Amino acid sequence: MKKLLTLLLLTLPGAALCADPAVDPREPDQIILETTETLRATVNERRAEFEENPELLKQLVNRDMLPLIDTGYSARLILGRAGRGANPEQVDRFAAAISNVLLDRYADGLLEFRDGGQFEVLPLKGENSERMTRVRTRVYSETGTFTPVDFAFRKTETGWKAFDVTVEGISYVMTYRNQIGPRVTEVGIDQVSEDIESGQLSLEN
Repeated sequence: MKKLLTLLLLTLPGAALCADPAVDPREPDQIILETTETLRATVNERRAEFEENPELLKQLVNRDMLPLIDTGYSARLILGRAGRGANPEQVDRFAAAISNVLLDRYADGLLEFRDGGQFEVLPLKGENSERMTRVRTRVYSETGTFTPVDFAFRKTETGWKAFDVTVEGISYVMTYRNQIGPRVTEVGIDQVSEDIESGQLSLEN
């Protein structure tokens, strides 16, 4: 469950990789609510099909989720100082590699959700701006207990994009920076991207 929550970004990684360049006029909380409801309704309707062929679900998640995530910005936050000197092509490759891993895991986890009451978007509160607006949500277990999951959004030229998710106070960006940063410093961003693409670098949530 913890791995699934971490991938609700998420994922919670840019706008540069977005399949549809049109501006999305929706607000962050509306994006989270509508996308979650649409994906879960589709999964419930086609559950048997997706369980038999998980690749179809991964394609669906990639199509619907990737345009909503600022993978480039998130990737640079994850790289931090270790990414200084990396050119745009290197960052794009790293962003695509980590996004593919996260979205594949999210697709696997979607099959766990069956009831519409398992997910709740709370009203916005606090100081929000175009640089960062936080959407608070709750993910409920079968016993009725919930886990707080907060999504961080920023305003881009194509609309609001998510760039980080915090689960029970633990940031996805910071968690992955702690794992990946030292490795990038040691072997370089190209090698790290290759290791993620090949599955040789295992990322913990």
